[in-house]
Amino acid sequence: MPGSLTERVIAVIAKTQHLPPDAISIDSTFAELKFDSLDGINIVFAVETEFDVSIPDDQVPQIKTIRQVVEGIEKLLAEKTAS
Repeated sequence: MPGSLTERVIAVIAKTQHLPPDAISIDSTFAELKFDSLDGINIVFAVETEFDVSIPDDQVPQIKTIRQVVEGIEKLLAEKTAS
């Protein structure tokens, strides 16, 4: 997993949630960070905008960790590059 992608995802989430980036790690869960469902939606919109991807609506409720966000973006970017 490229560090730069992880760092960018964490930076977007930190900015969206008004947290210092060092308060978020790849292994953080939304529950640990006290993100609720509205926070999750805001994070999805911010990440989609940052990376110019679209996260399928049916996958959004399943995203519960920073690692899942990073892996999902990585997969979407790979699909975008392949097509």
